[in-house]
Amino acid sequence: MKNIDSLIEKASELKAEGLVEGQIAEELNISRETVTWLLTHGEKKAGVQGPKDVSVDWSSIGKSSIRLRQVSLALTDMIEECLDCTDAGVEVVVGIALSGVPLASMVAEVLGAELAVYTPTKQRWSTEKGETEFRGIFSTNFSDVCDAECVVVDDVITSGRTLEEAVEELNDHGASTNAIGVLLDKKGIDEIVGVPVCSLLQIMRVN
Repeated sequence: MKNIDSLIEKASELKAEGLVEGQIAEELNISRETVTWLLTHGEKKAGVQGPKDVSVDWSSIGKSSIRLRQVSLALTDMIEECLDCTDAGVEVVVGIALSGVPLASMVAEVLGAELAVYTPTKQRWSTEKGETEFRGIFSTNFSDVCDAECVVVDDVITSGRTLEEAVEELNDHGASTNAIGVLLDKKGIDEIVGVPVCSLLQIMRVN
């Protein structure tokens, strides 16, 4: 996305295609609050301030398996360093659907771990329905996480809520989360609910 107008247009297009706000947030790597603002203020209004957020477009990496593998190798290296520091292991790498799954798959291959996929609540979130009707789920087509030592992988941290939710769900399954790996951290944090975060890039606001 080159500017706010193209971001508004893309959000509106995705909404017209039937995606709910949570899915649009995932596609554009922005917060749900930002999605709501984009859809509500499709026509710019004088004096209306947008939310403080950063849209992340990593499609130049995602569309190339070679680039994706190289980035995944760098992320894996950071995760391994983190695990060594805490003397922790990994049996299952948990990919956060949707964009975290290809990264997690490659990280799992390098670490010699199994792969699990978690679909968070936000994937089904909309302003009309809220979150009360839904909760995140682990796919039964991938590895079981019960009582396993896990690493969670996603593409971008925006608010951190999705990863907090994933860690809580893993706790509920008796699993331990030993590290979180992401491409980009927009919140600028070192840990989420006590779990160390490894990020290739961090964005830190100075204003």
